[in-house]
Amino acid sequence: GTLLVDIDKNAVRAVNGGTLPFREDGAEGKLRNVLDMKMLEATTDASVITDVDTVVVVIGTPVDEHLNPDPQAVATVIDELSMHLRDGQLLILRSTVFPGVTQLIERLLERQGLEVDVAFCPERIAEGHAMKELFELPQIIASRNKTGRQRSAAIFGRLTETIIYLEPEEAELAKLFTNAWRYIKFATANQFYMIANDFGLDFERIRSALAQDYPRAQDLPRAGFAAGPCLFKDTAQLAAFNKNNYTLGNSAMMVNEGLPLYVVSKLEERFDLAEMSVGILGMAFKGESDDSRSSLSYKLRRILRFKAKDVLCTDPYVPDETLVPLEDVLEHADLLIVGAPHDRYRDLEATQPIADVWGITDRGVRV
Repeated sequence: GTLLVDIDKNAVRAVNGGTLPFREDGAEGKLRNVLDMKMLEATTDASVITDVDTVVVVIGTPVDEHLNPDPQAVATVIDELSMHLRDGQLLILRSTVFPGVTQLIERLLERQGLEVDVAFCPERIAEGHAMKELFELPQIIASRNKTGRQRSAAIFGRLTETIIYLEPEEAELAKLFTNAWRYIKFATANQFYMIANDFGLDFERIRSALAQDYPRAQDLPRAGFAAGPCLFKDTAQLAAFNKNNYTLGNSAMMVNEGLPLYVVSKLEERFDLAEMSVGILGMAFKGESDDSRSSLSYKLRRILRFKAKDVLCTDPYVPDETLVPLEDVLEHADLLIVGAPHDRYRDLEATQPIADVWGITDRGVRV
């Protein structure tokens, strides 16, 4: 069986009741199945980890409001849990960590006299697609010793056929490189969007044309608000790791984080925002998600609260008491902005002008 340990009592209660505390397609039915079979239980009691063979840690490295990563965050948690660890266990670090944290954990456990195999096996799925991508994507496995590699491979070999071996420091950078590369691609698209837009041209029309049946342009994404809990944070981590010598990453952060202000400034040229109520459609960091962490829709709201007469925000998935129903936004807003490209906004019946950076609507106004 599998035990889930969390400090959030509400999340534990939800999981044990067969309800996911977040949106993940196809997972809730699986959750109820394993609960019915008595194969899964959630708890707030960390002492249960003493009786398991493998401990998977999903705590990542956070960054503070000044974009400084806290490399000690993961070590602090494991230090607190070490009283429940025992010799012979396998400890797998699953979330993104600052380069060198795997070795930090190895040394921490060694100082405490624990003989535990440590592995870094980064999660590589896109949020919302776990039940598909867990079985399709190769798994990177990194451990300093042979038994750690073998034991980790035996676990993840149940999910995917392809196992890729790296050294821990290589795997740590591989994870950061993956997210930073994706973030830089979004920044490139957003920079292109601004260039085309400033010349009165439709970026999405250009992008669609250049990518059609042209393999070398297939990875150019649409423009849009690029943030979320991983991409921005991991780009900042990589910059800090390389002594802030990361010109591409720093530029990408400037472009992506600057897009909400760019949109508002362009709207100010066309509309008297001070006399208008503005509605933001979608507060999640991406489409069909309920995750609002680091979402630029909230940055957009903050800017508009300073510029516009009123700001109304809605989202069909995000649990936020400050949001209002879509019907209220459509009734009271004079101008709409697509914050997250949820499918339900594609064919929206609205009479107001819609600012749509994402290019998902057919009748969006160019900003």
